[in-house]
Amino acid sequence: MEQPPGSGTEGESQVEVAVQVENLETAIAPTDPASQEPGTPDLSMPQPVMHAPVPPQPPRPIRVPHFGHVMLLLLLLVAGTFGSVILALVGMHFHLFGVTTPDELQHSMFYNIGVMGLLYLIAFVPGLAVFPLLWRRSALAGLQWNGASAIRLRWRLFGLGVGCSGVALALQSVLHLPRNTPIQQMLNSPQAAWLMFGFGVTMAPLCEEILFRGFLLPSACTAFDWTREKITRSAPPALLPNQHPQWSLPAMIFGAATTSVFFALLHASQTANAKGVLLLLWSMGMVLSGIRLKTRSLAASTLTHASYNFVLFLMVLIGTHGFRNLHQ
Repeated sequence: MEQPPGSGTEGESQVEVAVQVENLETAIAPTDPASQEPGTPDLSMPQPVMHAPVPPQPPRPIRVPHFGHVMLLLLLLVAGTFGSVILALVGMHFHLFGVTTPDELQHSMFYNIGVMGLLYLIAFVPGLAVFPLLWRRSALAGLQWNGASAIRLRWRLFGLGVGCSGVALALQSVLHLPRNTPIQQMLNSPQAAWLMFGFGVTMAPLCEEILFRGFLLPSACTAFDWTREKITRSAPPALLPNQHPQWSLPAMIFGAATTSVFFALLHASQTANAKGVLLLLWSMGMVLSGIRLKTRSLAASTLTHASYNFVLFLMVLIGTHGFRNLHQ
């Protein structure tokens, strides 16, 4: 039988289409704000596009010490030099230690040791207060003192110092080391020799290591890597867990070689600018730099330096029968 129009399957389809159209019109019809529940978003208004938050960029690692800190230390050293020289001239004016002329002052071990000691004190004591403020850590931590490594390796480090001093003594004839150098002229009495012995195995290696392997060596390594990063537009490596910088191998070689040149030049006037002595001192500076970089411990290079000086002075002590025959 035929079904009447609008009935059956065709009628049901038309009803379903009408219902869907009505639902669609209701969905897109503007909503009356008064009829909305509080807190319900108004879908008739354009919604803002939400972007994922951009993660903050990690801060650039601050590598210390750098050349700015070296320049500050040099200013302190200049101030220490002026202060110590003025005090030495005052002492000469009052004839302390029997010194009455500039020539006598220049050849007096007591005055030379006193000037060096005052220089280091005037420079380093204020630095102990200033540099921790800049580094936001203690001075020993900023310089990577790391005394625990030096204590753990103490016998190896002492052996290195002894070995280097033995090589230096063996090369005396090969390098034609000069005699009667300015430093030998100052060793004009047992008292002067003992004073030099004590200073040479304590304050001298400590202050020289702070200057060369504590400040200058890390600064030179950082400057090399910083320059390379600027040229290649590469990011600096992250700091180590102890907040110390990581250096590339070329940077460490450059830093060690450059620092050792200045280390040798510091002692040039004491040894009459002898080329053989300068080469020997440069080589010793390379050894100390290698120890400092390998162990990440300034205390380790200081112990090796002190051991090296100790053996050299000990040989002089034995050879002069307790500093009694200094010029034989």
